[in-house]
Amino acid sequence: MNAISRLATVISLASLLPVSAFPVSALAADSKGSVEVVHWWTSGGEKAAVDVLKAQVEKDGFTWKDGAVAGGGGATAMTVLKSRAVAGNPPGVAQIKGPDIQEWASTGLLDTDALKDVAKAEKWDSLLDKKVSDTVKFEGNYVAVPVNIHRVNWLWINPEVFKKAGIEKAPTTLQEFYAAGDKLKAAGFIALAHGGQPWQDSTVFEAVVLSVMGVDGYKKALVDLDNAALTGPEMVKSLTELKKVATYMDVDGKGQDWNLEAAKVINGKAGMQIMGDWAKSEWTAAKKVAGKDYECVAFPGTDKAFTYNIDSLAVFKQKDKGTAAAQQDIAKVVLGENFQKVFSINKGSIPVRIDMLSDMDKYGFDSCAQTAAKDFLADAKSGGLQPSMAHNMATTLAVQGAFFDVVTNYINDPKADPATAAKQLGTAVKSAK
Repeated sequence: MNAISRLATVISLASLLPVSAFPVSALAADSKGSVEVVHWWTSGGEKAAVDVLKAQVEKDGFTWKDGAVAGGGGATAMTVLKSRAVAGNPPGVAQIKGPDIQEWASTGLLDTDALKDVAKAEKWDSLLDKKVSDTVKFEGNYVAVPVNIHRVNWLWINPEVFKKAGIEKAPTTLQEFYAAGDKLKAAGFIALAHGGQPWQDSTVFEAVVLSVMGVDGYKKALVDLDNAALTGPEMVKSLTELKKVATYMDVDGKGQDWNLEAAKVINGKAGMQIMGDWAKSEWTAAKKVAGKDYECVAFPGTDKAFTYNIDSLAVFKQKDKGTAAAQQDIAKVVLGENFQKVFSINKGSIPVRIDMLSDMDKYGFDSCAQTAAKDFLADAKSGGLQPSMAHNMATTLAVQGAFFDVVTNYINDPKADPATAAKQLGTAVKSAK
């Protein structure tokens, strides 16, 4: 059974139940409409970012019910969303990403009409890169609004820690990365801050695959799910290198949330972290300055590639006209220049609007964001722009789960063999398709 069929089966009961709008509370009685938004933006920097959207929507006269669900990878939020759908009571808006948007739309629960007018009036088709717009469309209609773009293949560095460890520059190759890791450990620092959660393990895994196999190999293995690429010699080499990278990971990081690990780099306990640019939101919240207090560089060997993660807000069918109006207001606010600027600066990401990406200095974005925007535009032309498997952009949750299981088991098994793990990847992915 394919992933779309699985989701349709899970949610099929919802079609037998009435879609109930979120009840308007006494507090919301005088508002234009009320909308519940389910999301997993819960870390300090992320909360500051989503609060910007909430404030603007409420300023426009609507009532926002915050449906935040903790868990950086979003798995818990998706479980909650499925339960709500089965109960016939989906929220008005929910954070959904990548191919999962298409899966949800196939169930008939997403609204294919709600965003038509605002998308046409605001000229979304010309504002967005095609890869971005295709992500949030179903059968040619917008069913979600893209919020921002994250680059996933970043390496975050505390330069003061590097200096204390005698490291002169950011690593640009895996060998330089290992050399820096050795110096950091010798100087008494955590070399690589890392929370041992499956999605974090796979974030590192895909960065190593991109470094070893290049853009074409990454696409074949993690996007096209080509069995030969998943099980071949380059994947074996990638897994071999991953095992070495893992030797530099924080020994106390098992089960830690990513932001707690980011804090170790910010506070000078660790030298590096492999994480998407939502990590920058933690640096910003700590009043740190890009290029001075921290460095952001592409993971070694991946400077000509950009693995992306697009946050999106999908709209569910609702009978209440006030909720529908609130959905449209959220969509209009999200793609406005002001929100795109303020949200991405808080979140650590870059805007989805092409016109803003080509003139980032005008909007006051820092050096990390300016580099990301420049690389996004360049890699969109060269083919280096690729969806992140670890962050729900390249494949379905079922296939992603297969990767997570194999990769995390491999990292945590001291006796694991890379050739065997590559075969396991092929088998697991095939079964999950």
